[in-house]
Parts: sequence; structure tokens; C-alpha cells
Amino acid sequence: MNLEALFFYAFTTLALGGATLAITRRSAVHAAISLMVSLLGVAGLYLLLNAEFLFVAQIILYIGGILLLFLFVIMLVNLDAGRGLRQFHQRWPLGAAVTVIAGVAFAILWSRAVLPPAQTMPDVGNVELVADTLLQDYLVPFEVVSLLLLVAVVGSVLLARKRA
Repeated sequence: MNLEALFFYAFTTLALGGATLAITRRSAVHAAISLMVSLLGVAGLYLLLNAEFLFVAQIILYIGGILLLFLFVIMLVNLDAGRGLRQFHQRWPLGAAVTVIAGVAFAILWSRAVLPPAQTMPDVGNVELVADTLLQDYLVPFEVVSLLLLVAVVGSVLLARKRA
């Protein structure tokens, strides 16, 4: 096994393991830290794909910005009030069944998928390619996401002000 395959499996294990822990932890802070581990695994996969810009953006924006925003919201919102409530109302077997059905459907679709032939990358740098794609093909979704993030920040500040 070569070194690149070893790193691929390590980063994939980080991404999947962190994501699994993020959705199974009872503590919101532990879930956020597990999400950080998952995002680090994804950043490593970007680095293996020679997408250095996406690697740096993943580290700075998602881990440094979005996750920090999550942690601020966790600290500002009273999570102890909902800790004693029963969640999911004993419907986990239904959730497990839906997950298995969705997994089987995904496997069937994946096995029947016809992948397009590999394309050669244009002779443009990584940053230029990402910028052209974002600002030409996906300009409206890019702006909608920025507005949603702005609304989330303003909402968390308003929640904190009401409590004080």
C-alpha cells in the first residue's frame, strides 16, 4: 500500500468517524468538537486531491469560522433546559429502518450509475477555477448562502441580547 492510499484511508476515517460521533454525542460541545475532527478529515481529502485552495478554505472558513459560530451559539443558548426532555419519543427503530432503506436505495443507484469519462483539467490555477465556477455558474446560490449565514449571526446576537 502506498503512502497516498494510507493518507486517504486515514482522512476518510477521520471524516466518517468524526461525523458519526457528531451525531451520536449527547453533549453539544462534544458534538461540535467531533464535527471539527470530521471537517479536518475532509480538509485532508482536499489536500490529497491537490485542491490547496479548498483545503485552506476548509480550515479557515469552516473550522475557524462556522464551527466557532456554532460554539458561540451553544454557549449562548440554554441547552440544559432541554437535556431532561425525552427526545425522539422511542422512534429510533423507525429511523433505523429508514436509514437502511435509504442505504439500500443509494447502493442500487450507485451500482447502476454510469460515470462520465475523466476530463482533463484546464490549464488554470486552482483559485481561478474555483472563483470562475462560484462567480459565474453558482453566483445566486453563493449569495443566498452568505445571506443565510448573516441571518444566523444576527439571530444569535438577538437571542443573546434578549437573555441579557
